[in-house]
Amino acid sequence: MSADNGSGGAARPTSGRTDEPVPNETGLASDAGIPELLRSPRDGTPRPLTTPAELAEAAAGLAAGSGPVAIDAERASGYRYSQRAYLVQLRRAGFGTVLIDPIELPDLSSIDLALADAQWILHAATQDLPCLAEVGMRPRTLFDTELVGRLLGSERVALGTMVQQYLGVALEKGHSAADWSTRPLPSDWLDYAALDVELLIELRDVLLAELERTGKVAWAEQECEAVLNAPPAAPRSDPWRRVSGIHSLRTRRQLAMVRSLWQARDRLASQRDVAPGRTLPDAAIVAAVKANPKKPAELAAVSVFNGPRQRKLIDYWFDALAEGRELPEDQLPPLAQGSNDPDAMPTQSRWRDKDPAAAVRLAACRTMIADVAAEHQVVSQNLLAGEVIRRLAWRSVSPLTEDAVRHKLSELGGRPWQVDLLAAGLTAALATPLPTVGDPAAPDQPAS
Repeated sequence: MSADNGSGGAARPTSGRTDEPVPNETGLASDAGIPELLRSPRDGTPRPLTTPAELAEAAAGLAAGSGPVAIDAERASGYRYSQRAYLVQLRRAGFGTVLIDPIELPDLSSIDLALADAQWILHAATQDLPCLAEVGMRPRTLFDTELVGRLLGSERVALGTMVQQYLGVALEKGHSAADWSTRPLPSDWLDYAALDVELLIELRDVLLAELERTGKVAWAEQECEAVLNAPPAAPRSDPWRRVSGIHSLRTRRQLAMVRSLWQARDRLASQRDVAPGRTLPDAAIVAAVKANPKKPAELAAVSVFNGPRQRKLIDYWFDALAEGRELPEDQLPPLAQGSNDPDAMPTQSRWRDKDPAAAVRLAACRTMIADVAAEHQVVSQNLLAGEVIRRLAWRSVSPLTEDAVRHKLSELGGRPWQVDLLAAGLTAALATPLPTVGDPAAPDQPAS
C-alpha cells in the first residue's frame, strides 16, 4: 500500500457554507476541538451523470487525475429485491467528485478502464464490490477503510465515526436507509452520497500512517487482497430458516409450510423487484402457519392477510401454504438444519452434550485469540473468523503439531499474518485436556 496522496479536485459550484473553520493538526477543520460539521461537499454537489457523453468526459477526467480514487455505491436494500447500484460516487485528486446514475448508464467499464492503475478506496468493500461488478467496475488494488479500522483496534467503524475520530470532522448523515431507486433523487440525498467519498482519501492517508506506525501494513495488504480475491458467496443453505419467529414452531409440518410460503414470497419478490419483507412480512408467514387455515377465507382473516393488497393475493398465499401442509412425510424438512448429517457441526448450545472435549478446545482457543487480539489491538473477529475457530475446535487437528495447525489454518482461509501470529498458540489451546468431573476449572459453555 503506497502512500500516494492527494485529495484535491476541479472547481465546483460552492456549497453555500459561510463558516470559516480553523484547520486542525490533520489538515482538516475544527473549531477549538469541536468537530466541523460538514453538511455538503466543500466544492458543491454535482448532479448525477446520465448521458454517454457525460460519462466519456468523466472517464477522461478521472484517468487524468492522480493518486487513489474514493468510491462508493448506493443500493436500495430493504426496498428492492436486487442489490444493484442506484448511484455510484467517485472522487480523485485533480478531478474532484462525480456522481453517476447506473440506471441510465448501466455499463461503467469505461470508468473501470480509466481507473485500472489506481488504488480503489472503499468503506466496507464487501458490501459494494458485487453491485460495482454488475456495472463493469472491478478494482485491481483495494484499501478498505472499515477493515483497516478493525485491524487498528476500532470497535466502531461506521464511516462517520471513523472520519470524526481520525479527521476531526462530523459528516451530516441520515439517508443510509433511503430508497435509492427513487427518481429524481432529492438534493439532500445527493449531498449525503457525495459526502461518502468527500474525505475517504484523507481518511486512507491517516489510516495508512497508523498502519506503518503499528507495523500492520502487510496485514492490511493481505486482508484487502483476500477481499479482492474472495469467490462469490455461496447460496445460503435453507435460507427460509432465517424467518423471524420460526423458533416458535415445533413440528416438521409447520416448517414445511414456512418453507413453502417463503419460496412463494421469494418468487413474487424477485418478479416484482421488491424486498421480500415488503412483499410479505416474516410475522405474517409465522402467523399463517400457526393459524393453519383450511380455506382462503380463513387465511384472509389472519392479520396482514386481511389488508387490500394481500387479499388480492390470498389464493396465491393459500396455495403455497397448502403445498407445505400436504407434503409427503418423507419430504418434510428436519427440525434442525443439518440434523440429518452426522458429521455436521452442531449449534454451539449443543457442543457440551455432543462433544465436551470440543467445547473445551473452543473455549481455550477463544481465550487465546482474545489475549492476542488485546495484545496487538485488533478486533478479535478480524484476528481470526469465528467459523474458522469453530471448525478447528470441533474436529481438532491430527496429528496435533504446529505445522499441521498452520496447514489447517491456511486451508480454512487464514492469511499468512494470521497463521504466523496464531499457529503456536492455537496448537497449545487445541491440546487443552477435558477437565475431570467436578473440576472447578471446567469452562462454562462458550458464548455464541
